[in-house]
Amino acid sequence: MALNDMQRCIQECERCHDVCLKALTYCLRKGGRYADINHITALLDCAEMCRTCVSFMVRESPRHHHTCGVCAVMCDACAKSCSAFEGDDEMRLCVAECHRCAESCKEMASTTTV
Repeated sequence: MALNDMQRCIQECERCHDVCLKALTYCLRKGGRYADINHITALLDCAEMCRTCVSFMVRESPRHHHTCGVCAVMCDACAKSCSAFEGDDEMRLCVAECHRCAESCKEMASTTTV
């Protein structure tokens, strides 16, 4: 995998982290079903895994493909959770970013070298 592919994945993970944290704040403010523990956990899991994934890639860990694989799973789960809020632009933004990040991480997960 080329270095520019890794840089793109780093940027996607950073963006996804930020979008998930903004969505988290949005959901907590809205309350009700938006603040459901499973939904909030999905947002937090995704944000935290994105941050971890970035760390592994930035320091060129030879095990980055493992964290990228887990990150893709977390992003897919978060996108699924956010997609339950039909018609909500904030949640739609989170779904889209989580999908982009998951795809980028899946590509990185398929590599074993930097």
